[in-house]
Amino acid sequence: MSEGLSDPRAMRALAHPARLMILNRLGLEGSATATEVAEIAGITPSAASYHLRMLAKYGFVEDASPRGDGRERLWKSVNKPISVGVKPGDHPDVRDAKVTLMLAFRREAHEEADRALAAVEGEPDEWRDVTRFNRMRIRVDAEEMAQLNESIEKLIEPYLIANRDEEAAPSGVRVAEVQLNLFPVAKRPTPGLPTEDHDAAG
Repeated sequence: MSEGLSDPRAMRALAHPARLMILNRLGLEGSATATEVAEIAGITPSAASYHLRMLAKYGFVEDASPRGDGRERLWKSVNKPISVGVKPGDHPDVRDAKVTLMLAFRREAHEEADRALAAVEGEPDEWRDVTRFNRMRIRVDAEEMAQLNESIEKLIEPYLIANRDEEAAPSGVRVAEVQLNLFPVAKRPTPGLPTEDHDAAG
């Protein structure tokens, strides 16, 4: 399995919301110009060019083969998995950068799920029936959770966009998203009893 990101500068560079949107656009739809990704991110082409150069600096994107007359610069994602996880021996600067990036990932994932939920009623029956927003509690030790994570990733791997050519896939395929979170449950803070019964007031 991948060791994950460890360069705090790279992680902070990637945590920018516009850069995450740009990277997702390139991974989903293939190579694009700065102008094309600017529309997705809602920024100017010059700002998109800057963000693309920063993503390239840290190895997340690279130049793509030119199209047409070759005048426009095309970019593509490097197509390698991006993973990040906090480790016991992390330097505080590395740990802070990892947490910043993971929070950015979570915000983007929440937004993606919210859009899907808002649109679910308009989906055809076959897609609405297979859409799931599940939350389950499990009882495992650390080794079992690691094995479970690895097994789930192996199950999903053949279906990843990077691994499955659209033309070779069955007709009717669409892009779908898997959001996988495995974490030990943290103790929920207890607010305590209120000093007044506000619910009864009024």
